[in-house]
Amino acid sequence: MSIYKNKVVFSLYVDIPEEKLDYQPPHVDTTISKTLHTKEQFLIHSPWLIEKQKQYASLIGADYFCFTYDKAYEEYAKTMPSTITEYNIVNFYKIKLLYDLAEKYDEVLYLDLDVIPMTDQCFFKRWPGLTIMSGTAESQTRIETNNKALLRMKRSTKKHSNRSPTAKYWNTQAMLFNRDFSTSDIEVFNTGIIGSNKKSLELLDYFNSFEKNIKYMDSLVKEQDSIYPDYIQKLFGYDNETLWSYLMISKKIPYNKLSPSWHYFMDKFSYIPKGTKLVHCIKKDFDFVKNHIQSIQ
Repeated sequence: MSIYKNKVVFSLYVDIPEEKLDYQPPHVDTTISKTLHTKEQFLIHSPWLIEKQKQYASLIGADYFCFTYDKAYEEYAKTMPSTITEYNIVNFYKIKLLYDLAEKYDEVLYLDLDVIPMTDQCFFKRWPGLTIMSGTAESQTRIETNNKALLRMKRSTKKHSNRSPTAKYWNTQAMLFNRDFSTSDIEVFNTGIIGSNKKSLELLDYFNSFEKNIKYMDSLVKEQDSIYPDYIQKLFGYDNETLWSYLMISKKIPYNKLSPSWHYFMDKFSYIPKGTKLVHCIKKDFDFVKNHIQSIQ
């Protein structure tokens, strides 16, 4: 029997009501809030996105689930503090589902809804165990090598996104520094694609001190005499990736660093390199991805 038989691929689609959307700077080539643009594009393209993920799961012999806004999600959302946006609740919920499925399956692959498979290669065979991308969205390199964004923030009066890798880098650093952990080797993790199993998730122990960690993050957001300048402290928040990074680094959890071909960010430009296996369509230009797939088939 194949060791890859008991595996699952899953995603999550929660159509957040418009009144619960938090403002985020627009995607490249758009003028409306990133959150509203995302909502609109998912409403149009979600059937195709789900079908592509489902096809990939079938191709590699895995079960597939796409969880939605249901009673289980509603009950989970009720447990969250009012300071946490609906978007962040959704992203904490996907981590909970990761843990739930790891109780039933040997290997679990989570894909954000905007991740489109473009390969017939088995993720689990290539990436056994805990696998995730770290680095910046633009270059997938260490974030200290690209400080231009931070300089722009310092000089600008515009509202900047606390979802950016730069924001999560400084938020993670603050969490580590204030608890006397080393800040010399910070990684920013992206949870848009996660491969894992029960053993690795138990090491991470994401939810054991969840309430305490959320309160800790809240204290950094509201700290009156922060050692960080105002333009950095304003980036602090309550997102799943900052907490993931904090736990990974503070606990020194071993992991496989996902390669760019297996987690390609289509962010500022509508372009997909040859050899891409999983494309993460950040800018939500799904029509381009559809046309690209058709052109190479």
